Amino acid sequence: MGIEPVRLGIVSTAGINRLVIPPAKSSSRIDLVAVASRDAKRASEYAGEWEIGRSYGTYEELLADPGVEALYISLPNHEHVPWTLRALEAGKHVLCEKPLTRHPAEIETVWGLAESRGLVVCEAFMWRHNPQTKRFAELVAEGAIGELQFVRSLFSFAMSDPATNVRMKPELDGGSLMDVGTYCVSGIRLLAGEPETVYGEQVPGGEGVDVRFSGLMRYESGVRGLFYSSFESPSRKELEAIGSEGVLRLRDPWHAWRGGIELQRDEEAESERIEVETGDSYQLELEDFARAIRGEKQPLLGRADALGQARALAALYISAEEEKPVDLSELDREV
Repeated sequence: MGIEPVRLGIVSTAGINRLVIPPAKSSSRIDLVAVASRDAKRASEYAGEWEIGRSYGTYEELLADPGVEALYISLPNHEHVPWTLRALEAGKHVLCEKPLTRHPAEIETVWGLAESRGLVVCEAFMWRHNPQTKRFAELVAEGAIGELQFVRSLFSFAMSDPATNVRMKPELDGGSLMDVGTYCVSGIRLLAGEPETVYGEQVPGGEGVDVRFSGLMRYESGVRGLFYSSFESPSRKELEAIGSEGVLRLRDPWHAWRGGIELQRDEEAESERIEVETGDSYQLELEDFARAIRGEKQPLLGRADALGQARALAALYISAEEEKPVDLSELDREV
C-alpha cells in the first residue's frame, strides 16, 4: 500500500493558487479536497473551475471541516500569521505563503503552537525546493568558485496596476521587500547564512510602501550580500555568487522556468553552463510538506529558517527607517 495522500484545503482564491493547484492535483501525495473564499458564490464558482470537491463561503467553515487535515494559506501578507494560528488551533497542518511574517516574535508564537499540537507548519518559499537551487548551493559549498566573497540577488518587475494592487497597501504589509525582496534575502541567506549586520534603503511610493528597496547584508567572515527589489524596474531575476576563483550565476533563480547554472572562472573565458534537473517547485514544495506530515522527514524549511528570514527582514526595515546599519545581535524589539 502506498502512503495516504494529505487531504488539503486552500484558504482564499488568490492569484498565486493558479501555480499551486495544478501540481497539487497531479501529485500522488496531495488530495486537494476543498477551497474557501469570503463569498460563497465565488468559492463555488472557483471550485467548479478547478474541479475541487467542496467549497466554503467562509474560512471558518473550511477550518471546521474534519475531512481537511492541512491548509495552504495564500491570503495577503497581513493575514498570514492570524490565519496560520487559527488553522493550528483547529488542528490543521499549515503551508503558509511567503512571507509568513517580518516579526521574529510571531515566528516563535507560530512554531510554539504547532509543536505543542504536534503539527507541521512551513513557510512557502517554493524556490528552495528546486533541484537547481540545491545544486547551486552545493557548488558554492564545495568550493567551485573558491572562497565565497560576495552574493548579489535581484528580483524586480514593473507593476501594471499600482492603484489597486494589494502589494501597494501598507495596511496589508505590502511593499517590494515583503514581496519580491523576500526571495533576494532568502537567496543571500541560503549561500552565506545569517548576517551579522544589515543596511537597508527604501524608496517609498503609492500609499507609503517601499516600491524599491536595496540592502547590504554583512557577515563576520567578510562575505557581503547585496540585493535590489522593485515594483518599478524592468523584469529581472538574478542570483550570483562571487568567489576567490570564479563566479556562479542563476538567470532564473526564483522560478527555474529557464534552468541552468553558469560558471565562469576567468573574465576572458566563456561561461560554462552546468545543466541541472529542475522540476515544478510548487509540486516539490507540496510533496515536502506532505512527507513531513506523514512523518517521513523533517520539512526542508522549518522554524530556524523562518526565524532567520524574519530577523533579517525586521532589521532591514529598522535600518531603512532609522537610516543606519542594524546589528542583528541587538535586535530585541518587535516591529
